[in-house]
Amino acid sequence: MADQNGSSGDDLEHSISAEGLSKSFHGFQAVDGVSFQVRKGEFFGILGPNGAGKTTTIRMLTGVLKPDQGRILIDGIDLRRDALAAKQRMGVIPEVGTVYTDLSARENLELFGMYYGLSKPVRQERATQMLKDLELHDRADDLVKTFSKGMKQRISIGCAMVHDPSVLFLDEPTEGLDVQSRKLILDRVRAMNAAGCTVVITTHNIEEASRLCQRVCIINKGQVVTVDSPEHLKSTFEQTRSVEVAFEGQVSCQELSPSCMLRVEESGDKMRIFTSDPDRTIEEIMRLRDERGLRILSLSTLGPSLEDVFLKLTEAKR
Repeated sequence: MADQNGSSGDDLEHSISAEGLSKSFHGFQAVDGVSFQVRKGEFFGILGPNGAGKTTTIRMLTGVLKPDQGRILIDGIDLRRDALAAKQRMGVIPEVGTVYTDLSARENLELFGMYYGLSKPVRQERATQMLKDLELHDRADDLVKTFSKGMKQRISIGCAMVHDPSVLFLDEPTEGLDVQSRKLILDRVRAMNAAGCTVVITTHNIEEASRLCQRVCIINKGQVVTVDSPEHLKSTFEQTRSVEVAFEGQVSCQELSPSCMLRVEESGDKMRIFTSDPDRTIEEIMRLRDERGLRILSLSTLGPSLEDVFLKLTEAKR
């Protein structure tokens, strides 16, 4: 049975439900029938090559763009029917920060708290705590225009979190940041997720998504390629297993010729051999070592990475 917002009981089990989203710009189909659901409390990733439709999808989910077709529910609330109620559930961190550079860090946080209807004592308390969490307490009253890029992004994160949202959207949040800022931001996002906040992140850093996300949605050419957990995706592509070896001395990949070898990538002094049979490949490596009197500096077997899966799936859709 649907409630007055048009959502079913099944919808209420999800923080986000995207149904048949489509969006075109001047005849170009940026997003074409995208559908997925994000469970409450889930850490969910949206991956895709440049121009795949990731940012357009996020902008529709956050109400910045209206889809040409489709429906979006946020915590069971229809975004088109009741945009204000849906947006109050969200925290949004765009790729380019939206903080006011002529205000101080504290003023930004308190201003965003006011936007979300927090009382003055509550927004002051939360701003103070957020500044501590983001290691900016000593710069609380400095104008944001004097901050580095990483510090500005930390404040942008704080502004999106100050009202304690139930759903947090991040569009490439750590792109181009210094190591310290990146760690602080991800630690804070993990803490929000551990406390029950649903997190949706778009990122070009596939291994970062593999570490953070419980499930990922891979989008290519505006369409969903697959939605699954990183580990399950990797386990379904066992043919992307590999052996990595480094010899002392010069060795050409042409000297290795096992029939199970799919391809070889050379990186510095290492060769990564993609193979359907790691055991047989290691036997070939040992044969070459013995024949040439070589010394092996390192040898390891590797399972498929999420990047391998990503490349295979997106190439299949070209």
